[in-house]
Amino acid sequence: MTWTSWCCWTKWRDSSESERKLVSNLPYEGLKPKNQPNRRYAGNAIKTTKYSFWSFIPMNLYEQFHRWANLYFVGIAVLNFVPAVNAFQPQVALIPICIILSLTAIKDAWEDFRRYQSDRQLNGMTCLIYSRSQRSFVERRWKDVRVGDFVRVLSNEIIPADILLLHTSDPNGVCHMETANLDGETNLKQRKVVPGFSSTNSSFEPLNFSSIVVCEKPNDDLNHFNGFLEEDRRKTGFGIENLLLRGCTVRNTADASGIVVYAGHETKSMLNNNRLRYKRSKLEKKMNTEVLFCVLLLICMCLIVAVGHAIWLQTFSSVPIYFVPNSDGTFTSAVLSGVFMFLTMIILLQVMIPISLYLSIELVKMGQVFFITQDADLYDEEKDTRVQCRALNITEDLGQIQYIFSDKTGTLTENKMVFRRCTIMGTEFPHEENAMRLAFLAGEMDTDEEVIYQQNRRPPLFSLEEAQDGPEGANAHLPGHSSLHGSRVTAGAPSSRAFSSPLETEVIPDHTLVQLMEEEEAKPYLDFFLAMAICNTVVVSTETARRQRANERRNSSISWSPLECLEVLFGRGTCFQRLSMSLTRNRGSLSEPIHMDPTDSPVYDVPTFSGSVQGPDEGVNSPSNCRATTGRVQAGSSSVAPEEVCYEAQSPDEAALVHAAKAYGFTLLERTPDHVTVRLPSGKVLEFKVLDVLSFDSIRRRMSIIVRHPRSKEIIMYTKGADSGIMERLQNTFEDRRRVKSQSRDVAIKTQTDLDMYAKDGLRTLCFAKKVVSEQAYMAWQVKRQEAMSAISKKEELLMDTADDMENNLTLLGATGIEDRLQENVPETIQALREAGIQVWVLTGDKLETAVNIAYSCKLLDQRDLVFTFNMENKGACKTMLNGILQELLRNGSLESEASIGLVIDGRSLSMLLDDDLQMQFVQLCTRCRSVLCCRATPLQKSRVVTLLRRRLKVMTLAIGDGANDVNMIQAADVGVGISGQEGMQAVMASDFAISRFKHLKKLLLVHGHWCYTRLANMIIYFFYKNVAYVNLLFWYQFFCGFSGTAMIDYWFMIFFNLIFTSSPPIMFGIMDREVSAYMLLQLPELYKRGQHAGGYRRSTFWIAILDAFYQSLVCFFVPYWTYAGSDIDIFTLGIPMNTVSLFTIILHLAIEIKSWTVVHWVIMVGSVIVYFVVSLVFSALCVSCNPPSDPYWLVQEQVADPMFYLVCILTTVVALLPRYTLHALRGTLVPSDHLKARQKDQLPPHHRDRWLREYRSLKELCASFPSMSSSTVPQDTTQSPSTPTAPLSSSTRVQN
Repeated sequence: MTWTSWCCWTKWRDSSESERKLVSNLPYEGLKPKNQPNRRYAGNAIKTTKYSFWSFIPMNLYEQFHRWANLYFVGIAVLNFVPAVNAFQPQVALIPICIILSLTAIKDAWEDFRRYQSDRQLNGMTCLIYSRSQRSFVERRWKDVRVGDFVRVLSNEIIPADILLLHTSDPNGVCHMETANLDGETNLKQRKVVPGFSSTNSSFEPLNFSSIVVCEKPNDDLNHFNGFLEEDRRKTGFGIENLLLRGCTVRNTADASGIVVYAGHETKSMLNNNRLRYKRSKLEKKMNTEVLFCVLLLICMCLIVAVGHAIWLQTFSSVPIYFVPNSDGTFTSAVLSGVFMFLTMIILLQVMIPISLYLSIELVKMGQVFFITQDADLYDEEKDTRVQCRALNITEDLGQIQYIFSDKTGTLTENKMVFRRCTIMGTEFPHEENAMRLAFLAGEMDTDEEVIYQQNRRPPLFSLEEAQDGPEGANAHLPGHSSLHGSRVTAGAPSSRAFSSPLETEVIPDHTLVQLMEEEEAKPYLDFFLAMAICNTVVVSTETARRQRANERRNSSISWSPLECLEVLFGRGTCFQRLSMSLTRNRGSLSEPIHMDPTDSPVYDVPTFSGSVQGPDEGVNSPSNCRATTGRVQAGSSSVAPEEVCYEAQSPDEAALVHAAKAYGFTLLERTPDHVTVRLPSGKVLEFKVLDVLSFDSIRRRMSIIVRHPRSKEIIMYTKGADSGIMERLQNTFEDRRRVKSQSRDVAIKTQTDLDMYAKDGLRTLCFAKKVVSEQAYMAWQVKRQEAMSAISKKEELLMDTADDMENNLTLLGATGIEDRLQENVPETIQALREAGIQVWVLTGDKLETAVNIAYSCKLLDQRDLVFTFNMENKGACKTMLNGILQELLRNGSLESEASIGLVIDGRSLSMLLDDDLQMQFVQLCTRCRSVLCCRATPLQKSRVVTLLRRRLKVMTLAIGDGANDVNMIQAADVGVGISGQEGMQAVMASDFAISRFKHLKKLLLVHGHWCYTRLANMIIYFFYKNVAYVNLLFWYQFFCGFSGTAMIDYWFMIFFNLIFTSSPPIMFGIMDREVSAYMLLQLPELYKRGQHAGGYRRSTFWIAILDAFYQSLVCFFVPYWTYAGSDIDIFTLGIPMNTVSLFTIILHLAIEIKSWTVVHWVIMVGSVIVYFVVSLVFSALCVSCNPPSDPYWLVQEQVADPMFYLVCILTTVVALLPRYTLHALRGTLVPSDHLKARQKDQLPPHHRDRWLREYRSLKELCASFPSMSSSTVPQDTTQSPSTPTAPLSSSTRVQN
């Protein structure tokens, strides 16, 4: 292709919005940048900094002035430079705002400097780029990589850009990639070479690459990538399976090479590297309204002073001699003086708007986050993870949650799939022995577990295969690259392999099924287990660290062998004699290898992983050099053939199925893009040629693999998926029974019956089917498939259409039931959340029967509940049932009080109920339900449900999930919580808070949520009170100085008062105050309800605090004023006792509000008073004329030496605080709040407190059993005995102001 033709289509490319075209840079190496063909695309250098050295000051000030509060105070400071309205020295007025702007600028500069260091380190990392002049890969820095370059990545190296894979060292064209840095998933992902570039007979020569790469524009979708290679009008399609992503790590592959398609900020990883979302909490929104009220109050006070000043001037018949004339000798009119005085008072009373409140709130939230993350009860020892607070500004929202929307799998359950039973061709195999083993194993593993990584493998518990130490793998070094590799930054050891605990991997075969397979290798059983073994995306590997679960009590002398456990469970039954003989044969030392009898069945030398060449950094003792042996149940023989393989599964379902197939002897040995190798129970090895893979998606709810059978040469498609995705694709089994063989119809009916039974038992179900495809049909379908693969626009829809065309007329093979156990303490957590007034919804993609069973197990539904089930085919029936239920509830009002109502909805009905014409009735019904369970819900439906309830009911919502399908729901809620479980970290990265167990949600909300909300609400109210109380001293003085804007307190003291003297106590109050202890909050979840109704921060609470501030300011002003009335003291001498008593009153006011005192409280409170006197004495001694013409020199020393000063301070403080103290005493005695009662009970001796709690819970359960008693009065504490239940909480919790 000539340069002229390149320029022609470059212009066309610039106008295109859907495609990117690029060519190799090698023909243009050495040319100037303007002549480079891919020059318009982003380079690979990363810049995440916001500022440069020269732009920092203007840009940072510009950002800070976006905050209206900063702009307001800068305007006030500038206004003070106007001589006609200034209240203080102009330079002094700039000090507060300059301090705040400087502190913020220093923080921003430090954060940006850290980003600069990170960028510099990342851009300086080295990689291998092909050079045309040197005809080899040479070492360059990451920032030198450009779109169109050819890059080689070695084993364990991090990928520098998004690279289209063209060559690997693996003969099958496979490269394994670990994406833990991108999405948190620890399992390996397979990437394969673009079709046509997988030949390994010759080395890869980038100079021979002459194709044009056409791909989609850069986007942030990590799961989709479309494009094609075009050469001589021939198109070769590629997808996400051919793309190596920047930031990921190459594993188990010596080297991989390709062409860069996206670089730098256009890579998918960088486009997904969003900063933490900024959310405004509900409390912060209400606080902004109160700030507006303060602005209005400030304007009113300034207007009063301005009018008073104008009236005062008009009272003079002649101009007093102390009035200063203007420069022209005239005097300002009274009206104009009133206007000037209004602006002067704005400057003088500016503290009414709490500028430091915003900074204090940020500090308080940082402290709250610290204590949340350091909570030992929220630490998961097994995963070594703490709770994460990813959104630092909505901690108080945790205390106001009203609705929780939860996923089921991995959130309520462990997401550790255990194979339980199966049905094959209509015959059900219950696997009772395996169920008993699981029950026993679960009992042994009840204690805390931890994940350990070990180099020397230990035998798994209850394994059907004995252990053998495999040969140590030799290091394979690539010639000529060892020195380069040593100088580059490589990733750490491979992450742990998921889904590999004994509970998940070990299966005891059903003896009936084993006998049937021994009698004859029937084709239905063969097809069923072959489908289990190959119809998945499990990667076979040997390079991943073995993960085992170890009991914490490792010093126990009791060790159960598999045989001994089986003997304990069911003795020496005849059905286990052959299994026992197999196990007994190898009960010797597990550290010695097992010697095989040469007369046994032949063992084929099948490679466990093709091309698994170790990188130069991998040693013999590396954790990745583990060996996990697998074996088989061999028909007619008790020997076990060892085979060294490890399974890397993307989902726990697939891992459970592959291990179950292995237990029956169908061992998956190898998987490449071209073939799948399976060992049969007889020892024979079948190598299936893979023709195509139809990946799983949430719409089809199934996946398929098309293979060519190695014996019959038939083209067979094996399919697995949900029953809703398989049954409808059978040979018209349920549509026209007359045209279907009776055997196939009976198999489908029996299988459906077994599926219903599995679902009722709470098992997750999967169906398996097959289809034999003719050569002609496959070739015709393959043409359509290739056209879809080469498409860029609407590629996903075209691929789905081709999958639907192939996945029909299936032959049902059977189904499996997999158990997903509940997490620890899930029922107790849900019960506690309900008692706290929180509505719990479960939104899951599981089938209805399975979800209902789990709902009853976790106490979401109760046997006494009246449950309505929506499972309709059409909208008319759905609407009729919805209206009927609502009418019945309205007609029979006592129905809701007599029985709790539950609602179960399937996916089809949910889509109808979310339509605009049914939304209102649906929401109305949901508000009357105690529980709602949505089944077969898609990720979009989950998000729509959360959004609907949040907007319609104006409630505070929380969504919690663990998988990528929960991301939409998590982002739609007010608070999103992610669980770091078995399905990666997508949910965690999209969440505001991350926990490792559902049970941690209980303390996160009921304790930390309650604390964060009450602390911050009380601190904000106190802040408004503090500023109003102090500013009003200046306001009252205006009535005695002709409304002249004079201040009787030195301006330096006014600055120090907010910046030093009273800054620490409210911050400490917002971080450390505890109204009720964590123990009582967990025992009495009803205490959480106050936050749901904004009980801690009401409009009435705000105005009561403002009125109290006005009263206290009156007392703090007039008591000293009347005391010194008629004396000859100056105004600053009068201001010193006013300033002092104001400090005492504000500090002691906070002392009355503090609920729990610690050493920190005493140090800060007493320290603030000491600092005040020290600073005042030093300032008065040094400042001779700091604020001319005034002279504050030695005034404080004179006041301290006067006994009248101390009398004024004591008397004024007592009178100012007496009403609030009296109100607290009367309210605590006559009408104590529930929180006060709980705090009083918490102060009892532990045994008395616990006894009272037990009796209170019994009384509450009795009231719940008889609804008529719920509205009765609460038993009164007549004897005040510690053992008598005084019931601090009524059935409907009272809300405290």
